[in-house]
Formats: sequence, structure tokens, C-alpha cells
Amino acid sequence: MQLRQSERKRAKIKMTLQGSAGSGKTYSSLLLAQGLTNKDLTKVAIIDTENGSADLYAHLGNYNVLTLEPPFTPEKYIKAIDVCLQANMEAIIVDSISHCWDELLDFHSKLAGNSFTNWAKVTPRLNALINKILQADAHIIATMRTKQDYVLNQKDGKYIPEKVGLKSVMRDGTDYEFTLVFDIDIKHFASASKDRTGLFMGKPEFTINTATGRKILEWCNSGTNLQEARENIKACNDLETLKQLYTHYSNWRELLEYDFKVQRDTILSKQTLLNPKNIHQNGSTNQTS
Repeated sequence: MQLRQSERKRAKIKMTLQGSAGSGKTYSSLLLAQGLTNKDLTKVAIIDTENGSADLYAHLGNYNVLTLEPPFTPEKYIKAIDVCLQANMEAIIVDSISHCWDELLDFHSKLAGNSFTNWAKVTPRLNALINKILQADAHIIATMRTKQDYVLNQKDGKYIPEKVGLKSVMRDGTDYEFTLVFDIDIKHFASASKDRTGLFMGKPEFTINTATGRKILEWCNSGTNLQEARENIKACNDLETLKQLYTHYSNWRELLEYDFKVQRDTILSKQTLLNPKNIHQNGSTNQTS
């Protein structure tokens, strides 16, 4: 057993698009995949459970389609992902995984015995699919349908259902397994409800396009080699170059703040030794940063 410092290595994005029917999940996924593969759609595959909707956008380019037929079991999805990986696909769109959840709910409802304990026969199957997605050596974009969610509120002694917004058709919490989650509304505007990249969280709504995929790809490829960043900082010999590195590694400032401080102090100490005149009478130095 050995401790190591945390670092984000070059990554494959695992993300999901959530939206109601007609919000443009499939089209948006293709645009993202186009950016993630540097516009090489021959490296993109769609696992289609939406009755051929994947073929509606063939004008974008020669992407690949793998059609799933009912029943939409987790095992079928896993096999389909394996087929795509064996074909060296760089980006895989799973459109959608909501059908898998519908299938598992139906399976659970037909099981005899205790409803609660029967989840032990369902949960491992879904977990196997989620783990397959997260561990796959490819960018994966999974889509989820959303539906109106309700809660029961008491009013005048009666419980009345009230709308509380949209909810994904999937096991609660599944979206939090992904690095990035986009919510798309019926007007095709997207916003990030979860964002470990730091690229989209808190930003205004936007329309997904190919440039969005390229932006995510740059984040994946910059993934670092945190050790390389630290070595570059340590090798820096002047404050101006250190400032440039500080800007370059803006996404990791919290992780590298201490490294920048140590190197800044080191550079200033060397300057003081080489230039004793920089020392004031009170013992302080002329600092430029």
C-alpha cells in the first residue's frame, strides 16, 4: 500500500444530457461527439433505442448506428458498448439509458416475494451498466428522458399533488455518477446541473454546438499530469514566466497555489542574493508581484 498525490490524468468524458421529448438530446449529443472527435464522425457510434431517431441526422456525416431492440436489458447495453469499443469508436452515444430503467422497473414489478428485498436482484444489473460506462476507454454521452415530478402536500386535511419540476427517468442519483450533466429545455437551451470540469457551472444558458465538444476535449486532454505542471513551475526562473504559468494552469490554481507561492519566494530570494540593493533598510524586498 502506498499513498500518492491526487492528479487528474488525461480523461475520457462521461456525461449525460437530460431533457424531455423534443428537447434535442440526440442532435446535441452528435454535435458534442463531433467536437470530441475533431469532426471525425466515423469515430462516433450511437446506440439507438429511440426507434431509429439516430438516423434523422445523417446529413451531419457518416457516424455509426447500433440499433437495440426490446427488451432493453442492462446486459444488451453492455454488449452494445463492447461492440463499439471493439470497433475503436472514440465517442459513444447511448440514446437513451432511460429505456433500461423502464425495463428494470418492469422486471422488478414481476418478481414474486418481498418488493424491498427484490431490489437486490435489480441493483447489481444496473450498477454493471453504469460501471461499464464509467470504465470504458471512450468518451460516452448518455441521454436520459425527463418527466414532470410531483410531491404530495397537505392542504385542508387532504394530500394534493403539486408539480416540483422535471426529474430524469432513471434511478435517483445516477446522474451524479457522471463528470458532466447538461439539462436541456424544450427551446434547446442547455445548462450544467453538475460539472466537475469547471467549464460550465454557474454560466448562462447556452446552445450546444461542436465547439462545446471541442472545449470538453481540451479539458480532457489537458488532464495532466499534475506532476508535469509542478515541474514546470519549479523550473521557472523569473516572475514574468511564473505569471504566465499561473494563467496557463488556471483550472488547477487551488491544487498548485502552494507550488506557485514556494517558487515565487524562491525567485525573490535569488534576486535578493544577486541584487543586495533590492533590500530596503527595514529588511524588506522590492517585490513586483
